[in-house]
Amino acid sequence: MHGGTGPDLLGLCEVENKGVVNDLIAKIGRDDYRVAHVEAPDIRGIDCSLIYSSKVFNKPPAEDMKGHLVNFRFPTRDIFQVRLTLKATGAELNVFVNHWPSRRLGQYQSEPHRITVAERCGQLANNVLKLDRQEYTQVPDAAGELEKLNARWNRNVLLMGDFNDDPFSRSITDYLLASKDLDKVEEKVKASSHHEIPTLDAYIKRQPALFNLSWSLLAEPDKGTIFFSGESANTMNLFDQFMVSRGLYYGDSGLKARPDSMRIFTTPEMAPGKKQRPKAFDKRSKKGFSDHLPVEMTIDIL
Repeated sequence: MHGGTGPDLLGLCEVENKGVVNDLIAKIGRDDYRVAHVEAPDIRGIDCSLIYSSKVFNKPPAEDMKGHLVNFRFPTRDIFQVRLTLKATGAELNVFVNHWPSRRLGQYQSEPHRITVAERCGQLANNVLKLDRQEYTQVPDAAGELEKLNARWNRNVLLMGDFNDDPFSRSITDYLLASKDLDKVEEKVKASSHHEIPTLDAYIKRQPALFNLSWSLLAEPDKGTIFFSGESANTMNLFDQFMVSRGLYYGDSGLKARPDSMRIFTTPEMAPGKKQRPKAFDKRSKKGFSDHLPVEMTIDIL
């Protein structure tokens, strides 16, 4: 990936434990790779992990790594949150590695589970980008405070992972609020009439929208990250996505995502044949790769 150099950040889903990630790193041959990992009580015993370059990022303290679960009758899969800081500039990057509930029960029967996790993930992003109610009541209605609110609103947030829904699914667009359009993403925090800052009610109702970089890949026939038709006429789905906050899209907080940089990474070995379907790993023959193809993107340091 990335021209053979490998990524400086790599989100992983369906990880058994930290040990297997360390085994992977040992085989890659980059001595700057480190693992951010928290064991999660998922019912199947699988986690999300994040590999990062120690040349680019500082080691995150334990309190900046959190595994978030949504409990149905059992703990669902992880939303893994890591707050990273760049060594060169001190810029902050809040990463969420996602693995949302599967479609094993069918697309529509399982959709409520993904909607529930989407709401939780949106709440976690809000916690990074907004003050909570109690904190906001302590903000004075004075000059200069709006600038501070927008500084928080423009923090860098990156969502990645296997969402088990397409970019146009309701869980993504209506509940996570990740869009293909910039109309809501571009909005700043604005002061209410006759105030220096928004009123409490106006601030609470204001929800940050995310920009989904994945939409540009949807228009190509037979392109996707997983071969899964389910109940749809589509056979290639784009479940693996990147989404960014306003600040990361516009470069307001030291980092800037390249909107047109997202692509599906593949090789002839990983996806043989004319249509390049993923060659899933076969437990019996011990051959193959993943049933998903990886995706990559570029973020520039400003």
